[in-house]
Amino acid sequence: MKRFRINKKTLADYVIIVVGAFIMAAGIAIFLVDARVVPGGVSGLSMAIYYLSGSRIPIGLTMWLLNIPLYIWGVRELGKQFGVRTFIGFTSSSFFIDLLRGQVPCCSSLKLHLHPAIIALRQSDFLFLILIGSVLLGAGLGIIFKFRGSTAGSDVLAAVGQKRWGLKPGMVFMVVDSLVIAFAGFVIHFKGLAVEKPVIILTLYAFFLLFVSSHLVDIIIDGFDYARSAIIISDQADKISQHITEEMGRGVTTLPAEGGYTKRTRKALYTVLSRKEVSTLVHVVKEIDPKAFVIINNVHEVLGEGFRARI
Repeated sequence: MKRFRINKKTLADYVIIVVGAFIMAAGIAIFLVDARVVPGGVSGLSMAIYYLSGSRIPIGLTMWLLNIPLYIWGVRELGKQFGVRTFIGFTSSSFFIDLLRGQVPCCSSLKLHLHPAIIALRQSDFLFLILIGSVLLGAGLGIIFKFRGSTAGSDVLAAVGQKRWGLKPGMVFMVVDSLVIAFAGFVIHFKGLAVEKPVIILTLYAFFLLFVSSHLVDIIIDGFDYARSAIIISDQADKISQHITEEMGRGVTTLPAEGGYTKRTRKALYTVLSRKEVSTLVHVVKEIDPKAFVIINNVHEVLGEGFRARI
């Protein structure tokens, strides 16, 4: 009989997914719920149900129950390994939301959202409060997606869209969650919960939240543009290539290039370098061949010698 084993890399991924879920939960539970600014997705629907119930039904528990059918669909579409990661993601995020709000029986005194600093921030600097919640939400989701996890909900739609059609998860969030935000705004208006700020203002804050968090998700998944690639077409390609390899310590690939109009054949150089090396490269190329044609592109990920790998 085979023993079930989880390798260290997979176990580390699970731990980081839990960390991402905690960060996401902190953004929702501490900063967003009492501000009446809804993030969208199943978490947004759960918040709407929480408001409708008069704060009696825990948000995390509702999230967990609503996520079950989406979880089953996600397993069918994305495989059992994704299913394990998704279960860990949405279970831990649901638990942490209720934990941080003091709605877990053994930790009912926690209630971090009632801390005087959070209350003061909500009353005196509402925009900063929402910005913090946006960053925590986006960072948490980005970490979860980076390690092939999900918190189910609209995350499942985003993950399927990324796998099948190459869609940016952040863009999927933007489209799907907008509907949830509009619905939540109606609930807040219906229940008369928009006391300090009009519903339209809270809705606009919710879209601001969605914008910030969705872009942060994409940044964490793709990474900041920490490298550049350069294509150089020149009559002095050999001299330029020699300088790049010997003086700058970067590799160069030489490609044959033919002009579409002139039909003239020349060498094209392709190299990848750090951002700070771009100005040096351009300066050297212009010194060697002022007529050289240079194209600089952003690079999100480089795997190989001379560059640090993304996690």
